[in-house]
Amino acid sequence: MRLSHPSLLLGLIFAAGAACSAGMPGQAIAEPQAGPKPGAAAGAASPDAALTLDPRLGLLAPGDRKTSYAPVDIEEPFAQIMKRLSAEKSGVMRRQADLLAERYDLANRSSKGVTMSRGKPIQTGIRVKLPAGVTWSALAGMTPAEIKDKKLWPAGFFPLPHAKQGEGGMVFPKIHITEIKKQEGRDLERFDVEFDLPEHFIPEFPPPIFLTTRPELGDVSRGQLVTTQNFFELFDGILNPKQLDGLRLLVSQFPQQQFNQTSDRRSAKPSLGVSCFECHANGHSNAGFHLVGDIRPQSHRRRIDTPSLRGVNQQRLFGSQRALRSIEDFTEFEQRAAYFDGDPVIAQKKGVHFLDRGSEVQAMAEFQELLDFPPAPKLRVLDRKLDPKLATPEEMRGQEVFFGKGQCASCHPAPIYSDNFMHDLRTERFFPPTLINGRLAIADGAIKTFPLRGIKDSPPYLHDGRLLTLEDTVEFFNLVLELKLSDQEKSDLVAFMRVL
Repeated sequence: MRLSHPSLLLGLIFAAGAACSAGMPGQAIAEPQAGPKPGAAAGAASPDAALTLDPRLGLLAPGDRKTSYAPVDIEEPFAQIMKRLSAEKSGVMRRQADLLAERYDLANRSSKGVTMSRGKPIQTGIRVKLPAGVTWSALAGMTPAEIKDKKLWPAGFFPLPHAKQGEGGMVFPKIHITEIKKQEGRDLERFDVEFDLPEHFIPEFPPPIFLTTRPELGDVSRGQLVTTQNFFELFDGILNPKQLDGLRLLVSQFPQQQFNQTSDRRSAKPSLGVSCFECHANGHSNAGFHLVGDIRPQSHRRRIDTPSLRGVNQQRLFGSQRALRSIEDFTEFEQRAAYFDGDPVIAQKKGVHFLDRGSEVQAMAEFQELLDFPPAPKLRVLDRKLDPKLATPEEMRGQEVFFGKGQCASCHPAPIYSDNFMHDLRTERFFPPTLINGRLAIADGAIKTFPLRGIKDSPPYLHDGRLLTLEDTVEFFNLVLELKLSDQEKSDLVAFMRVL
């Protein structure tokens, strides 16, 4: 499969805009089937997909529903829905696998001597593939306009679509599905789609839990995935009763768009739903993904890689783009809105649980604010910069690049390596609007600055998980910020971030 660069013909746009303003349906246009263009990546919509001109944007977009609301009355029997979508699943995943294989080097190559907090090897090296005949240094020497005109934006730097962009919904890695089935007998497998990234590119499982209140205990999870079956045994005597109840709620299941008891669910059996810790495993992340609930149309909805909850007590901005101002706001918003794609009608139908702000939400937030970053023994106590007596020369040089030429500290200052603001990288300078497996890659807008403390534990990177390694991330920002870092500076920068 290939991704296409739709032509934005002025006459066509004007005609479609006139038709829509006259009350006529938007004009459907078959997606161009021309051969690949230089620098293009895999993953165009299927040949029978339609594109609709959106007169408000003047852009070609996948043919979305004409309403922001999902259908309420499902007339197709569930058995038929399941049979149809199950049959389509292999094609859906093959298409996504083709996209990933053309974008990335997916081989399992771990670094020597550097692991995550519980010992999982860290993947190393640049995994984003370049267009034929282009080098990273040559690309970095071009202007954004040149890269755009020559269509040389690396495929792996485009937004990463959901494995099933047309519907979205929560998708969990197989390792998490297996453990939940073992502990609780629940099945989080979807019959229409599955997790798409290889396991060696996601966080260690289960991740450790560090508490701000009991740092001397180290990993209080004892190597277990915390669920309804073991949370009390693990934390009774460590947490106070209110915090313990907050944790109970964080591992309790509540109905969600694809996991519920209605006939338009995506689980084989009726489901109680999902918990907060289904994505934020042990208060961290298992790289589960879904689509943002606050963007329409469907083609513009961004894939969201699950961020870690570690260190939220020091953050003042929540949600990748929503600018929620407290962890209480985030907790309530996620369960009431994000679980149901921001559709209150569907939420009522599928059984939304209205958390009480004064007790349940507050207790959940109180536990989340105990989650600490992993230990970083090479960082000094107060400013959380490197201790020269403990750091290697490479790490010290990387720190100099981070706070200097690399401009990283402009958005990621110590001590948590986040400024608690949002920033727009304007990546649309580098490519034209591009359709990728149903996702229209255009401007992302402002994105929250995520903390870099403990960043080695949190692959993949960027808000949608499009960057598989820290090396990929350095190349991305070197290009976007036009830094012109040398190979040595890039390597040093990676070494520094690995010890944060």
